[in-house]
Order: sequence, then structure tokens, then C-alpha cells
Amino acid sequence: MKSFLTKPKRKLSPAPEPCPGDADEPTEVKLALLSSLHPAVDQETLLDILLAHDGSVSQASTALQHQEHARPGSKKSGVIGYQQSLKQYALPPPPSGDATSPTKKKLKSKRGSTLHLYDPADVAEHTPCTIIHNFLPPEDANDLLRELLDEAESFEKITFKLFDNVVSSPHTSGFFVESYEAMQQQKADYYYNGAKLTDVRRITPQLAKVKPVVQEAVNREVQQRIKTRYPGGKKLKYQSPHAWVPNSAFVNCYKGAQESVGWHSDQLTYLGPRAVIGSVSLGVAREFRVRRVLPKDKDKDRDKDGGGSGSSVKAAEDDPDAEGQISIHLPHNSLLVMHAEMQEEWKHCIAPAPSIDPHPVAGVRRINITYRDYRQRFHPRHTPRCRCGIPCVLRVVQRKRENYGRYFWMCHASNVPGKEGCSFFQWAEFDDDGNPIFDGNAGPKQPP
Repeated sequence: MKSFLTKPKRKLSPAPEPCPGDADEPTEVKLALLSSLHPAVDQETLLDILLAHDGSVSQASTALQHQEHARPGSKKSGVIGYQQSLKQYALPPPPSGDATSPTKKKLKSKRGSTLHLYDPADVAEHTPCTIIHNFLPPEDANDLLRELLDEAESFEKITFKLFDNVVSSPHTSGFFVESYEAMQQQKADYYYNGAKLTDVRRITPQLAKVKPVVQEAVNREVQQRIKTRYPGGKKLKYQSPHAWVPNSAFVNCYKGAQESVGWHSDQLTYLGPRAVIGSVSLGVAREFRVRRVLPKDKDKDRDKDGGGSGSSVKAAEDDPDAEGQISIHLPHNSLLVMHAEMQEEWKHCIAPAPSIDPHPVAGVRRINITYRDYRQRFHPRHTPRCRCGIPCVLRVVQRKRENYGRYFWMCHASNVPGKEGCSFFQWAEFDDDGNPIFDGNAGPKQPP
């Protein structure tokens, strides 16, 4: 008995050390940390345990570990998921005047790093895009995917000339229009990268079935964007006031993690200024990266009559992080709407991925459909032709501050391997609704 009473007492387990920043991080970030440490636990349970431990991530994690050890037969889920928005982990918004409640940290892109966005509200706030997850009924999405995977077997890479080198796109693509007449017009009248397309296809049954659904969703998102994001709740200058009606679609196929497309803006030649594009992603999830393009020259004066977005561009110029990359994660069956400010002021790309999670239907392939509204007023019969005799390409000044946002027509025949272009250049003029105004007078012979 004496030996028992005099036996040294066993030391108590040390209290868990608090995680750095435990007291400073908002609740949603703490929950995200807990979720990464304990992926098999649902968010409601994580929130309850976090609140029970006064917001301490370390103490909540320790409690969860004890619970997991108490259930040795339990197994973690083997299902591969994708990261959701941090907003789902957040507490309800605090009542006004409650300064002690945690608030969501403002997201911001940084030069030299990539800001990853998953939540539709974050995408709409920080980029010129909106995204809709689970866009189509699952069976419709899979039917469309299967149909286009079959079509993609005969897709080809696009070959063009870049800086005197002949290059080909790092993915394959196909072009679809609504009717046989449209197919013939495309082959006879339209030019892409200085040459005519030879592979123009009739829209497939599933593409036709999905088109009105895309059209309705895009028009709804455009009106919401105008109402909530644009100055005065009005459309941008040069943006068409008419409903967006898709009548063509480029379909791209990316096979494997390394097939990609570099930084670019989509051509406006047949879409007109301030174009809207609806992009459906199917199959493997990939990152869609965007970044602002700001003038780089030292001239501090800007042409106030240019097509740029004025004060927002000036504010971005003063921010050293304004051109930081933003990554929008595009899961299977999502619709991304690229709004009217996208092509003029931003560039986008699909970057090579370190690895990908195979899709049960597509395997390692991603199918991307970009629905477009080809406007009749931008038919090649109406637009300027260069001295090479082909319709000009429509571009916008993105790098020189003096003419930032101004549009121009120029020759693009030199994009074709083995061909030389001419020096044709002409400033483009539009009315407020983006309709072209032609006076037949060519401007300077050198691009801006």
C-alpha cells in the first residue's frame, strides 16, 4: 500500500500547442484546414467540434483524432472529389455591429503566384467570367460527352506560323455550324489565321439539343452581369444590346495532362467587339487561367475615346499585382461564361497539369465546347480586305497606353506557312452597339 501511495505520478499529456494564427484566421479557413486533415468527416461535424473547442484548430483536430482511434474499423472514403468553395465552411454572417465575429478575408491575385478560385461568387467577383456547376442533367452531359469523344477521333491540330516558325496547336479541335448552307459559307468566305478551314462540320444532335439551354443561361448571366457589375447598370460601350444567339461552336479536345493552349485572346473578327462566349467543359477537370493585360509603355497619356474600360483600367495599372494569374477550376459539366470585357482586357490559357484524375467516361480527355454568336454585320463580305485579297482580322490595342482599347483591321495572311502578308492597317470604328462603321479610308500602314 505504501509503495502504491509513494509511486511517482504519471505525467499528464501535454496540452496541444495552438496552431499559428489560430486566433486570427476566419472560421472558414479553420474549417478548411480541419477538412484537409480529416477528409472523412462532414462539414457540420467539423463546425460543431471547432465551436466546442473555442475555435482552436489544434484542439479540435486532437479531439477528432481521439474519435478516429476509438473507431479502429472505420475507413476513409476512397472517392476522389474536388475542392469546394471555402464559403460552405463559413459561419452565418454576423449581425451588424458585431465586430467580434470572424469575417471572410478578401481574395487577391498576386504577381508571381496563382489565385485559385472554386466558388461561383468568387469567380464573378474577381474575373470577367461566371461559372455554373452541374449545368446539364447528368445524362445529357454524358450523352454529349460520348458523342463528341467519337467526333474528336477525327479532329486535327491547327497549323500556323508564329514568328517565322511553323507551329501546331497542342490540342485537336473541330468546328461546327448549324446548316449545310453555313458549312458552304464557312469554307468559301471565312478565313482563320489567314487561311480557309477545310474541316467544317454540321452540328451534332446533342450539340443542337444543348444549344438552347446554353443560350438561355448565357443571356441570363449577361443581364445579371450588366445589372450588378457594370457602371450604372448599363451595358459596356460597343457591347451588343441584342440577345446572344449562338450559331457556331469550336470543340476542343485535350488528351492527357500535357495538352494545353497558351495565353491568348479569342479573335473578334466575326464576333465583333465586346463579344460574349459560352464555354461548356466535359470530362477531365482542368484549370482555366486568366490574367489582365495592361499597357506597358511609358506614355502616361491615354486616348480617352478608346474602347477600354476607363477608370477600372487606370486603377489596375496602379496595382502591381493586377496582372497576377487567376485559376478557375472547370469540373465536368460546367458552363463558363466569358463576358464582354474578357477578350479586350484579359488573356486566358489552359495550362499543362502535373497530373489529372481520370473521368469515368472520358478517361484522360477533356472536351471543351465554345459556343459563339457570329454576327451578320461581320460577315467577310462586309469587312475590309487587305492587299492580299483576303478579309482582314480584327484586333484591339492591349499594350500601348496611347491607344489602349482601340480596334483595328490588319492583314493576317502571313500566319499561313509559306506565305507573306502585306502591311495593310486600318483603324476600326463602331457605333455604341458595336456595329461597324466603314468609310473606306485606310489609316497608317503600320500597326499601333
